[in-house]
Amino acid sequence: MNRIRWSRLAIAAASACLVAGFVGVAASAQPSGKEAAARTTADPVKVGIIYSRTGLLSAYGAEYIQGLRLGLSYATKGTGKVNGRKIEITAVDDGTDPAKAVTAAKDLIGQGYKIIGGSVSSGVALQIAPLAAQNRVLNISGPAATDLITGANRYTFRSGRQSIQDTLAIKEIIGKGVGKKIVVLAQDSAFGQGNVAAVRTHLGGRGHTVSSILVPLSASDFTPYAERAKQQNADLLYVAWAGTTGPALWRALDQQNVTRSVTIATGLAERATWASYVPGINFLSHYVSTAPKNKVNDWLKLQMKRRNQAPDIFTPDGFVAAQMIVRAVQKGGGDDVDRMITALEGWKFLGPKGPQRIRPEDHAMLQPMFQVRLRQNGSRYTAVPVKTFSPGNVQPPIRPFPS
Repeated sequence: MNRIRWSRLAIAAASACLVAGFVGVAASAQPSGKEAAARTTADPVKVGIIYSRTGLLSAYGAEYIQGLRLGLSYATKGTGKVNGRKIEITAVDDGTDPAKAVTAAKDLIGQGYKIIGGSVSSGVALQIAPLAAQNRVLNISGPAATDLITGANRYTFRSGRQSIQDTLAIKEIIGKGVGKKIVVLAQDSAFGQGNVAAVRTHLGGRGHTVSSILVPLSASDFTPYAERAKQQNADLLYVAWAGTTGPALWRALDQQNVTRSVTIATGLAERATWASYVPGINFLSHYVSTAPKNKVNDWLKLQMKRRNQAPDIFTPDGFVAAQMIVRAVQKGGGDDVDRMITALEGWKFLGPKGPQRIRPEDHAMLQPMFQVRLRQNGSRYTAVPVKTFSPGNVQPPIRPFPS
């Protein structure tokens, strides 16, 4: 297990100041009785973040962890403390590997951590959620988009969006122009399969047919899959893709003239990929920094600007995770998991994306989604907001917890 250690994190709204410690924490003897009661308000609240520092989704992991640091600064007003207790983060690299993530989670839980989170990969998230329920710890999943995290169990929440929200945003964008034949081009993973299911449920029916082309995660040559997509003669090609192979896929689609022969809809990925897209794509967006107009997003953009950066697609997922951690500790003390869960259920708050709410029935994260288009000026690309979809217009159906 590759554990990343930070002694303390220096971030503040205007200048660097100490906020939350990012450290590696070893197991230690636990006090009991009166000694425990006396120490509990002074002890740090230990939070284990298991995320993809390396692996296929490492770019998403970098955005998430940066958002988490900034979110802790914002939510604690630069102190890194809640009710006098320091928020101490242990960040562990899962390498985008579910087996490594499970090992890390068991280790952290065994050390007494009551709050874990950070899943970037859907495959990882689906392995961590049952562990949270079995061990009764609070789990705040990250950018992982699988719909199965919503309603997984009472101990699991999510700080990001889910695949159904992507699909409902595309439905709003395309409207009645979906056409009769829909093909989903996606990776053969929990994320890709979840997108196929969401499209079948929410875009299929009423005379529409939905088929899929699933690409192995190990693939490096995408020409055969682009050719298959072209041969389908679809009315709509819905591309659901994640990770570093995205640009190669779009090159293959362009070389096979797929992008000129069919209507394409997809989610706009991280900024580094924008130059790989071709004109005419219908983009949904989880987040671009130019779309939301609110004080939280303004604060986030200012902090990133001071670092000569801009927030990226999954920066808000980390930021919101931090807001949720602070809320849970404020109301639940950091040790009482049931109280922390109650504090989060039904909570309404303002995140970088805008107004958000945690639905108590299944812990779905209700949030805005966006339609954007890319504007090219020489070698520079800008995401231009077109429309904001309110949380209510893209909310997934309730998925009750298992009885």
